[in-house]
Amino acid sequence: MEFDPIEEISKTKKGFAVQQQLYQAAIKEIRTKLEILDEEFQVKYDHNPIHHIESRLKSMDSIVRKLRDRGLEVNIDSIVNNLSDVAGVRVICNYKDDVNSIAKFLLNQDDITFIKKRDYISKPKDNGYRSLHLIIAVPIFLYESTELVRVEVQLRTIAMDFWASLEHKLKYKKENEVSKNLSHRLQRCAINLAAVDEEMQEIYREINLEKP
Repeated sequence: MEFDPIEEISKTKKGFAVQQQLYQAAIKEIRTKLEILDEEFQVKYDHNPIHHIESRLKSMDSIVRKLRDRGLEVNIDSIVNNLSDVAGVRVICNYKDDVNSIAKFLLNQDDITFIKKRDYISKPKDNGYRSLHLIIAVPIFLYESTELVRVEVQLRTIAMDFWASLEHKLKYKKENEVSKNLSHRLQRCAINLAAVDEEMQEIYREINLEKP
């Protein structure tokens, strides 16, 4: 049978639409789990560890570009087997301790499959980036089958998220580059914000110790 590139692209798009539904369902599952954990903390400990939750699904253009950059085939199997960040959930926590607590309790759930962890809080990136990244899989129950779907969960404090948002905007503002001077200033900001995180955490602990 003669290869028809247009037909293959059409098949990939249809397949991605189906896969997209799975990724969206996985995001909903993870968000629900996190919201329940946050509510439980509020009831038991009078504390909400999660400030807010964000989520996103990579576009097909972004997925295709990433696969091609890696020299990989562009098809559904390639997406499922090689990309772990198509579905993403970002958890913004109030304090550093909250990041570790939420990560721990999420991973302890019976239906969560742990795949990979990258701790950029204990070991920040050279540019100052701090965040805890988890690659996990969650079961999605369909009409005829159950699919394990990968989701990247990023956990960080409000300060870490503020820095990351600013750095991202500056990095892509002009020709995808940041001057050396600006990079150094951003690194200093990251260090200063990390110190603020530590101080706010200590203050919160002391306040709780003083409670009657």
